[in-house]
Amino acid sequence: MRWKKLLAATLAVLMLAACSGSDDTAGPYGTQQAKVGESLSILGWNVSVANLRFEGDQVLVDVDAAVAQDGAEHAPAESLRFGLYGALAHPIEGNVIGGCASAPDLSLQPITARDPQRLSGTACLGPIRDQSQVRGVYLYSPQDRMPKTTVAYAAAFPVGLAPTSTTETGLSMRSTSVDAFKADGSQLAPTALGDPEAFSGNGYMLLGLSIDGLAERYEDDSKARGGPLMVLTGPTLPGNGLSHACSLYGSSLLVLPDAARDAVAIRASMCTQGEINAALLYPSVSLVGTHAALWTTE
Repeated sequence: MRWKKLLAATLAVLMLAACSGSDDTAGPYGTQQAKVGESLSILGWNVSVANLRFEGDQVLVDVDAAVAQDGAEHAPAESLRFGLYGALAHPIEGNVIGGCASAPDLSLQPITARDPQRLSGTACLGPIRDQSQVRGVYLYSPQDRMPKTTVAYAAAFPVGLAPTSTTETGLSMRSTSVDAFKADGSQLAPTALGDPEAFSGNGYMLLGLSIDGLAERYEDDSKARGGPLMVLTGPTLPGNGLSHACSLYGSSLLVLPDAARDAVAIRASMCTQGEINAALLYPSVSLVGTHAALWTTE
């Protein structure tokens, strides 16, 4: 009987150690992490990212992904976005599907949506000149939003986003620039607010944003939440939208700074677009928790 009790106690200790052991896929800011060339399960997909390379002013990666389980919930393929990870001067992201449209001169097989259950081909991220800072790529979906994590702020033209505090999210944000346009590309000055004819039809606004915080707090908050925060601007339109700038800047951004840095210090440009009153006078900038995967070259 004594050896049975000893055996039971030993097994209990081993089980406790196994449960409390570190997760091999645990990455910075609540992400799942693997090396380039390995696979991760994220957002209902099994995703492999390989062969990170540079060609021209683009970063290329080969992607092989499939829905993890038939009939199970998963992020729509067209919602998936890649971004560059590292000490970049400016965030660079792109849609998994259609992200190579800006690199027509490259000889590659871009990812398409012919099969919504499987993705295979090359993803493009750029343009980027200083490729020496790139340490990997991350993946997320703006449609994957953790419940009860959304904090939204008004960002109306011509003021944009007023400075926010770190109280709610651990991050502070403010506008660094605000530029408003009608759908035909003609720019609106602040004096247009007094013109009843200026705000008719569609339009878009380009927002320069400063996103700052302490990396240690953001790391702790992200791990407790189960993932990092993303910045979303709205309203927005699908596809290329009203301008090339909106297609390039996008309406979503994952806040995933290089883990080697002591602070979150991101300078980004984002777009709101649609019916001109909604896009310029009643837009919003939101911070929302999400799940993300990270592949690094190290």
